[in-house]
Amino acid sequence: MKNKLILKRIEDKLVLLKKARPFPPYLVKKLREQFSIEMNYNSNAIEGNTLTLRETMLVLQQGITIKGKPLKDHLEVKNHAKAIEYLYDIVDIKKNVPLSEMLIRNLHSLVVLGIDGVEAGSYRTYDVRIAGSKHVPPPAFEVPHKMKDLLSWYKKSKDNLDTITIATEFKHRFVNIHSFGDGNGRVSRLILNIILMKYGYPIVVILKNDRLKYYKALQKADKGNIEDLVFFISQAVERSLDLYLRAIKNSSKENTLVSLSKIAPQTKYSAEYLGLLIRTGKVAGVKDGRNWKTSLDAIQRYEMNLIRKRKKK
Repeated sequence: MKNKLILKRIEDKLVLLKKARPFPPYLVKKLREQFSIEMNYNSNAIEGNTLTLRETMLVLQQGITIKGKPLKDHLEVKNHAKAIEYLYDIVDIKKNVPLSEMLIRNLHSLVVLGIDGVEAGSYRTYDVRIAGSKHVPPPAFEVPHKMKDLLSWYKKSKDNLDTITIATEFKHRFVNIHSFGDGNGRVSRLILNIILMKYGYPIVVILKNDRLKYYKALQKADKGNIEDLVFFISQAVERSLDLYLRAIKNSSKENTLVSLSKIAPQTKYSAEYLGLLIRTGKVAGVKDGRNWKTSLDAIQRYEMNLIRKRKKK
């Protein structure tokens, strides 16, 4: 019953999100950066990475090496950033890239590239146990066959189950196969997002602070009860939808916006140049018919960003 209620709420919110598209370029850029860093930090932290959220931002945005933290942790953050870029690229509806073994191997290659002892993009050739789980993954020689079965199940089932349930179950089945020697958890969360984002959902982040709830739901799914895991993932989906809808609402307050021809004389920029800044996502703006509108606050934020960049050089 609880799953039906949250899935209905999510369905309604997804409709609102789709109606709000296309989003202003500056908003797309802002949300993508925010969620990419958040997913990078949380997904790695769940697997034991010691970098904080702030340290993750410093590594990604400024290329800083954090003193006292393992180089492996830095590499995981940089690798995951590339994997998320790849994620956004392949969920582009125009490209229509299907979920396949090759795609999953490519994700794994990006996640573990350069990490000692891990063969990037190759299925494991040895038997494993999952720490903290009673589930025993299949022997190595069964992995290729199990992966083919999983993709076959997905193709047959994706039109018969709701998107969140199919994404959750695929993620769980993939983790239980434990196809790779390392990186399965991170890859599974990327795959979860591939399935969801292809249907218009924003990127979904499983928070480090929810790790115990996450593991308990996975353990119940191991015993055949997938409902708690679906509910857990649904909560994460709703959180992302709420954040997106809030950001859209805040960005669309047109009473604070004026036409470029009226605001340009109050700045050192021409209306034409302001239009270029808006179209390239550097200044916040909203299109009203054929004309762009922006605010002095948006222009001031752009100028403050320029000053910060100059100070870093």
